[in-house]
Amino acid sequence: MVAAFNARASGYVPAPTVGEVASVNGIALHAAGDRPDDDSLRQRACGELLRQEAIRQDLLDAGDVAGDAGAQSEAATSAIEALLDRTLVVPQPDEATCRRYYEQNDNRFRAGERVSLRHILFAVTPGIDVAQLRRRAEAALLDARCRSDDGEDRFPSLARELSNCPSGAEGGVLGWLQAQDCAPEFAREVFDQSEIGVLPRLVHSRFGLHVVEVLARQPGTLLPYESARGAVAQMLQQQSYVTAVRQYLQLLAGSADIRGVDLDAADSPLVQ
Repeated sequence: MVAAFNARASGYVPAPTVGEVASVNGIALHAAGDRPDDDSLRQRACGELLRQEAIRQDLLDAGDVAGDAGAQSEAATSAIEALLDRTLVVPQPDEATCRRYYEQNDNRFRAGERVSLRHILFAVTPGIDVAQLRRRAEAALLDARCRSDDGEDRFPSLARELSNCPSGAEGGVLGWLQAQDCAPEFAREVFDQSEIGVLPRLVHSRFGLHVVEVLARQPGTLLPYESARGAVAQMLQQQSYVTAVRQYLQLLAGSADIRGVDLDAADSPLVQ
């Protein structure tokens, strides 16, 4: 592959030229002049690699056409699933591995953890200028972390002024919550942590950007290993599956002609 991958092996990755259409083995990943963002482009490239391999292995009709905007046909989606089932070898974690993971990650297997929170929501709505919204959220985060000279708690007034959540009227108070009360991506940032106070980062969720303050924590109860064993095994197997997919994609990419997209820097779901 003359493009990204071979070039990367020599330590140099050429930047896409202006107007260049990214492609995998000559199949365009987007229309000219309609280049998606880098993450979307990497996802399309990974999907196209798998689609073409499914065709090569006679799992998909050669007449299957790559969809617009990276969308796969239903037949292609099924063929890719069959391809991965056929190809990937995902080992089952043994007992010693499961027990070691449990002992090293006991915070993941606690039930009943509660966190008292305040937040300021900057909602992402259709048509909004996300870059400008982020700047407003970052300014609010900085303001919330810096109390005034007389020690004034600025969080409630900022929430009332800026938050797009009804809780803003109450100073952003959400009360005591458990992880299942929150969107998963929000819970991952807040629970199973030790931080108290205004978090030094914006929390991203499907609703937008959040400035979050943890007021207090109540730890949960550690589940016995026997109760957590199934969840441990699933987590480990999922990790192995993701690793196997990533390695398989790297193998496919190594023998493909990929132009205009750098998969080596990928952090898309397909190549994590």
